[in-house]
Amino acid sequence: MKCQKCDKTATFHITELAGGKPKELHLCEEHARDYLAENETTEEAAEPAETLGQQLAVGQTVEQLAKLDKQACPVCGITFFDFRSKGRLGCSHDYVCFEKELEPLLVNIHGETAHTGKRPKRSPTDTDRLTDLIRLRKDLKTAVQAEDYERASQVRDEIRRLEGDKK
Repeated sequence: MKCQKCDKTATFHITELAGGKPKELHLCEEHARDYLAENETTEEAAEPAETLGQQLAVGQTVEQLAKLDKQACPVCGITFFDFRSKGRLGCSHDYVCFEKELEPLLVNIHGETAHTGKRPKRSPTDTDRLTDLIRLRKDLKTAVQAEDYERASQVRDEIRRLEGDKK
């Protein structure tokens, strides 16, 4: 989904109750920051306790988002920030790793969190084996970069064993 004020990807989805009716805003990080700053100055009539509570909630959200952006999938290594910036996940285990954050997004986009349609005929049947191969190839690359050739040869042998199992 794109920002309502520019062509960047909307990462903030704000719902306000204006006159008893919900008003949804979809904004990029920059425009969301501007929007929230603008609302702080226009809410002079609000009680000080309410304003302080809103500011703390916004600050807490930014801190939580920064912490979440550093969270990474143990299988493919993609971070939540990579997902937010590119809009693509790295592997099927990302749905488990980022489940809490992805579920509201999937419900908003698709209305459901479970796939009920058709699957491709040539869909892989053994996803656990494929996931292990992805993880092992990443481990192999890391071991070679670290010049740990003994570990690299063990990982290589494990990859060959898993690739041989499919035949």
